[in-house]
Amino acid sequence: MSGLLVGKCAVVTGAAQGIGLEIARHLHEQGAAVVMADLDGDKASAAARGIGVGVLGLACDVTDESAVSDLFHDAVSHLGGVDVLVNNAGITRDASLKKMTVDDFDAVINVHLRGTWLGIRAASAVMREAQSGSIINISSMSGKVGNPGQTNYSAAKAGVVGMTKAAAKELAHHGVRVNAVQPGLIRTPMTAAMPDEAFAATEATIPMRRAGEPREVAGAVTFLASDLSSYMTGTVLEVAGGRGM
Repeated sequence: MSGLLVGKCAVVTGAAQGIGLEIARHLHEQGAAVVMADLDGDKASAAARGIGVGVLGLACDVTDESAVSDLFHDAVSHLGGVDVLVNNAGITRDASLKKMTVDDFDAVINVHLRGTWLGIRAASAVMREAQSGSIINISSMSGKVGNPGQTNYSAAKAGVVGMTKAAAKELAHHGVRVNAVQPGLIRTPMTAAMPDEAFAATEATIPMRRAGEPREVAGAVTFLASDLSSYMTGTVLEVAGGRGM
């Protein structure tokens, strides 16, 4: 079997649909065994069956410390280790400052920041023992340029970048790399819910004049997961068609 990730074991969170699903599929195409984790375990299992042999779907609430611990215990039990983690799980609770509730703010911060931190902590414990590993955190261009109506999401995604750099410095001497990807406007179920006018207005700000596809994000993640990026850590790759330059 040929591929960039033959013999590697990967965990992808938020993997039942959208970008996470495409990342899991792409990693598997490159030879990795994959655990697809999602809050909806049934949907994750169905998605895993759709990808093929060597893929397992599991339920996991990334904000729950014990659930994340169980996820990595199960991944090690089934796959023999964890070489790659993609912290992709995310939610939006968009509203203006005037209308956003504290609960909506906290929910977004918890999933993106607490969830990413718990994933990094659990994965790095496994990877330090092996003295190798790659962690990829999914940020967003919203965390770079800010979006109106997304003070919670933009703050969380900016925080993911800071967390990525701090963890990269802490784990580098253990052979563990930590990088981030910042997608721009990508065609997913989340962006499909945008009003047509809002989608078109955003698309018009992109130098490449089109939205991206989930597979284009997955390609960047696969690069960071593979040995092609072996001397990269603490970096942020923008997959945004030039938006925010």
